[in-house]
Amino acid sequence: MTDQPDYKSTVFLPVTDFPMKAGLAQKEPAILARWEAMDLYGKLRERRKGRTRFILHDGPPYANGDIHMGHAMNKVLKDIIVRSQSLLGKDAPYVPGWDCHGLPIEWKIEEEYRKKKQNKDEVPAQEFRAQCRAYADKWVGVQKEQFKRLGVMGDWDDPYLTMKFDAEATIVGELLKFAESGQLYRGAKPVMWSPVEKTALAEAEVEYEDIVSTQIDVAFEIVEAPNAPELVGAHAVIWTTTPWTIPVNQALAYGETIAYSHFLASDDRRYVVAFDLVDAFLARTGLKLADFENTPADIAIEDLTHFELDNSYIGSKLAGAVARHPMHALGRFFAKPRPFLAGDFVTTDAGTGLVHMAPDHGEDDFALCKAHGINPVFAVEGDGKYREDWLWLGGQGSVINAKFVSKDGPICTDLREAGGLLAASDDFRHSYPHSWRSKAKIIFRCTPQWFIPMDKPQDGVPVDVDGSFLPTPVIVGNGPTLRDVALDAIAHTRWVPERSTNRIRSMVEGRPDWVISRQRAWGVPIALYVHRKSGEYLVDKAVNERIIQAFKQGGADAWFGADHQALLGPDYDLADYEVVNDILDVWFDSGSTHAFTVEARYGDDVRADLYLEGSDQHRGWFQSSLLESCGTRGRAPYDAVLTHGFALDGQGRKMSKSLGNVVDPLKVIAESGSDILRVWVASTDYFDDVRIGKEVLAGSSDAYRKLRNTFRYLLGALSDFSEEEKLPVSQMPELERYMLHLLAELDAELRGVVDKAADSENWLEFSRYTRALMDFANSDLSAFFFDIRKDCLYCDAKSDPRRRAYRTVLDTLFHALVRYAAPIIPFTAEEVWQSRFPNEEESVHFLEWPEVDRHWVNHGLGEKWAEIRDQRDQVNEAIEPLRREKIVRSSLEADVAMGELVPVGDVDFAEVAIVARVEMGVGDGIIVKPSQWHKCGRCWRLLPEVKEDGALCDRCDEVLKA
Repeated sequence: MTDQPDYKSTVFLPVTDFPMKAGLAQKEPAILARWEAMDLYGKLRERRKGRTRFILHDGPPYANGDIHMGHAMNKVLKDIIVRSQSLLGKDAPYVPGWDCHGLPIEWKIEEEYRKKKQNKDEVPAQEFRAQCRAYADKWVGVQKEQFKRLGVMGDWDDPYLTMKFDAEATIVGELLKFAESGQLYRGAKPVMWSPVEKTALAEAEVEYEDIVSTQIDVAFEIVEAPNAPELVGAHAVIWTTTPWTIPVNQALAYGETIAYSHFLASDDRRYVVAFDLVDAFLARTGLKLADFENTPADIAIEDLTHFELDNSYIGSKLAGAVARHPMHALGRFFAKPRPFLAGDFVTTDAGTGLVHMAPDHGEDDFALCKAHGINPVFAVEGDGKYREDWLWLGGQGSVINAKFVSKDGPICTDLREAGGLLAASDDFRHSYPHSWRSKAKIIFRCTPQWFIPMDKPQDGVPVDVDGSFLPTPVIVGNGPTLRDVALDAIAHTRWVPERSTNRIRSMVEGRPDWVISRQRAWGVPIALYVHRKSGEYLVDKAVNERIIQAFKQGGADAWFGADHQALLGPDYDLADYEVVNDILDVWFDSGSTHAFTVEARYGDDVRADLYLEGSDQHRGWFQSSLLESCGTRGRAPYDAVLTHGFALDGQGRKMSKSLGNVVDPLKVIAESGSDILRVWVASTDYFDDVRIGKEVLAGSSDAYRKLRNTFRYLLGALSDFSEEEKLPVSQMPELERYMLHLLAELDAELRGVVDKAADSENWLEFSRYTRALMDFANSDLSAFFFDIRKDCLYCDAKSDPRRRAYRTVLDTLFHALVRYAAPIIPFTAEEVWQSRFPNEEESVHFLEWPEVDRHWVNHGLGEKWAEIRDQRDQVNEAIEPLRREKIVRSSLEADVAMGELVPVGDVDFAEVAIVARVEMGVGDGIIVKPSQWHKCGRCWRLLPEVKEDGALCDRCDEVLKA
């Protein structure tokens, strides 16, 4: 037959203007502009007013530069969660915020001065603070637009900033709550100190890197030993990797149960070293053993008994012993005797089993010396140099300078000349703390600082009763410690993933007192008055209220230019008080954000449903917020905490400019669009560190393209669909009812991720959500349901019940899928929704969770169709070789004989498998051969009633006649 009719115009092909090519980089800004013009966020708040509220409290990034991939990952994940909660019908506000005080911003301003070779300390404080404020304000504006471009929806017109006057007033108010309840003290303790930045640092501001240090062995001559007089004249040996602390040494520590050897060495000196460490000591120093009778220098330790008491001295024998500093000839401080003190922290893991004590520069040192009345001397200044009047090396340093502390540096040189240096080498590799901003090494340095105690029992501190988290905390006398309250709050908080509980608990269990003071210029001051004679800070509610009001009117700057007598009022004389000008730790600022954001906007008794940040915030914002709230409210400021990992490059390495492996989110957005980046975030197992690179993003683009094509198909297939066409479920074929069953199962799985009330162990695990959604769209719909029913859609009569049923299910799928996808790909979901329901005043993001009937779940039907699909896959696999050999051009041209019976019931398995004919129970396995039937000219199916290729089958003939 040569002249066959063209039936193309009679086939009901999908019709849509929705493009296959996304062009997100160009489309998204226009969609974003439309959302802003219509005030999408504001209108959503109006529509959700009065609903159950869900508050994700935003952890504040620093306003000091363009966003990086970590920012993007964090903010997108937050937005996905907020949008998903809104989809549940909740009022889910999102108030973005910024940390505007502290070292990150101050450091940037100082860098500008350094470039101009100017000294920041010579700039008037008010001028410097104004520059910091302007710098922060600039970057808040820049980052705000960058976050918005990611599709993050929130109250961008009224974010919270720690530098707003109301925020600063609240921060100082929270500080004064601690003061009023007796939870502040000023003391001189060693804190982590940055000589480069000249300030104390919080633990969260420190990172550890491997370095190579100078290790030295130093001899202290024993001048008194009441329990072992034979030790007088011997030298106790200490080992240290911080030579710069020797000029501040004040004592030696020993272990009471450690066995110490007293022996003569080849340099004719007697030494005291832990028995287990003599070998290592001799190896480092190059010394050998000797005895009084000049026995061979290489005599074995086990043969040395001349100078041992029961083979060794038990450390307790050293009680009461006194040594002298190797630099004792300098006089004064260095001439004072160095007592031996028992320390339970002394071990024989390394060194010599004796530890030199510098209470200025170590927590153990400080505590042990303090217990014996030995006080710090504050020899090392804030810049890391010894103070000018220090007897040894005065004005020299810096102590973190490798040359200064090297084996040839002034410390080792002077010790060597004094006969105190036994060994020195610049080859000791170990982990060491650094400032994460300047990347410079830090030191432990004793300075007067303000602390919040972790273990002081408090009177009148608000705590929750029996962990019940009452809205109004009960005031109890003789209360627990801050550590106790915090650990109890941890136990009553949901941690996601659950294993992160261990991390936060261990950090709170072991953390020292919270040092909250900084010696900087930019931030909220510790607004206290300290009595000059008693040393006590003033606690007066009336004074405190005047301070808070001053901050509300003029911000933190009000303190530095204040009329302090007016703030003190008539009851106090300013001459009797010291005005404290230290700056609050910025972690206290951010730890107080719940007070001036969550409580200030939603009520005093309201706390956040969720905090969400990276895993480093267990020692940062999660912990500072916990301690601040527990100290003032007796409870955590959150109900749940989600921890995510870090963004690494495609090879799993930390991103670094020096490595050239930084993936810039702004470039990704400019090239591919935000929705691609959001698919990556939602698809990752973000509870751990995640990778991103070209290959990873290509995978996200491919996943996005498939989902977009699913929507394009749905839009085309539903182009002229109307409510009148809908068919009740009871009248639908089994395949449609099976798809509704799958949709109901999908709905339950997705809801388990989103809805906390579902009590699912997968709550907030959006990688599971995204994978389930993508798999459903690709495997269940595109590769199965759409594939089978395309013939029905194209060729059945428009009024045919089967076609109506199919399109009814497609409509149901559309309304469900566009909602499910909206939190992940908000721009595309909006484009899809507006393509079908154009309305400038409406948005897909006003919609709520789809209505999915739980009665659609039919496990029997699900099991039956799972078997059918398995057989279908086997048939397709059997057909594939014939298709490759071009024996058949498509599965429609194949006849299939199957040895095993498929439990199809009244299901047309040939239609399901998309083949010409299926014979059941014939032969063994699956046999495929070309069909001898002819192809219908309209639907292209090979059917027995078609007498020649191009003729019409009965179904198509009837449709055309109609």
